[in-house]
Amino acid sequence: MKNLQQAVLLLTTLATGLMAGLFAAFAYSVMPGLARSSDRTFVEAMQNINKAILNPVFMLPFMAAIPLLGLAVVLAWRGHGRAALPWLMAALVLYLLAFVVTNGLNVPLNDQLARAGSPDHIRAPAAVRENFESTWVAWNVVCALLHTGAFGCLLWALIVYGAHRTQTTAAATSPAPRPVTAEHHAGGTRPGPARGTESRTTQPGPVPQEPQGRRTDGPRR
Repeated sequence: MKNLQQAVLLLTTLATGLMAGLFAAFAYSVMPGLARSSDRTFVEAMQNINKAILNPVFMLPFMAAIPLLGLAVVLAWRGHGRAALPWLMAALVLYLLAFVVTNGLNVPLNDQLARAGSPDHIRAPAAVRENFESTWVAWNVVCALLHTGAFGCLLWALIVYGAHRTQTTAAATSPAPRPVTAEHHAGGTRPGPARGTESRTTQPGPVPQEPQGRRTDGPRR
């Protein structure tokens, strides 16, 4: 169970991190770069990106992160690492919000841009761009923040889970305490080592006295 939970946590963090990096790259690199291009070039580039991104390399982590997050929450609830459960639940909520924003707002805009047709035959590429760019960029920034927040929660969940597992292992391997017995003496009862473990001591005996010899008196004056 521990190995399964650890593997699920690692895979979930990896998938979420890939999505956070993708959406963030569009926010701070791809879209600012396309903003400097002409209207027709912008429309053509975005249409090509929307077609190219529908591949297994993107779809696998994008779709698999949700069931992996759900499984991680269930394993933390029922097994070890329960201290990481709040962070796993927060990551799941953030990722679901990002998923809803992407499919509910960005994807319809992509479909709208695709229906505009080939850039070579669009009569007003500026209008097509105006109806797409600002709204799509704003919601992409929201998705980037949500995915990054989910990724951060999973990183902290890994740290919490690792610390909890280390404490559990240390507690299981620590030696048992030495048994203590009580010794009775005149002043009361005090703890002492178990019987058979005390060292033998030699009791002091009577001090031998020197034999008394004949007492001689000194010279009398």
